[in-house]
Amino acid sequence: MKRARRRPTSGPRGYERTDRLNSLLVRILAEELDRIDDERLGFPTVTGVETDRDLSSARVFVAGDAGDEDLQEALEEYRPRLHRAIGRQARLRRVPPLVFVIDDTARSAGRIEAILRDLSCGDD
Repeated sequence: MKRARRRPTSGPRGYERTDRLNSLLVRILAEELDRIDDERLGFPTVTGVETDRDLSSARVFVAGDAGDEDLQEALEEYRPRLHRAIGRQARLRRVPPLVFVIDDTARSAGRIEAILRDLSCGDD
């Protein structure tokens, strides 16, 4: 009796399928957000995407110079447009629902740097 071959979990470059998909989604979403002229978005940056293995959802991490509430509101409004852009450009049977998460890592890093600078200036 022959055993069924198991599919490799990683692709030709050693990345898992979801890693490749996440990179593709970052590119597609960043390009589409760049095309949208809405002051509420400010200058958004897609810092990452985390897609579930079963494509049940994709968490999109976004940072920007706009207020968090305005940014979140605009992203929710443009969700269908972003979803369609993914559908047009990615070869997926099913496009995962997008969940937007405001990524404040850059802001936190800036605050930490300022604190460290203040501490080092105090040592003079």
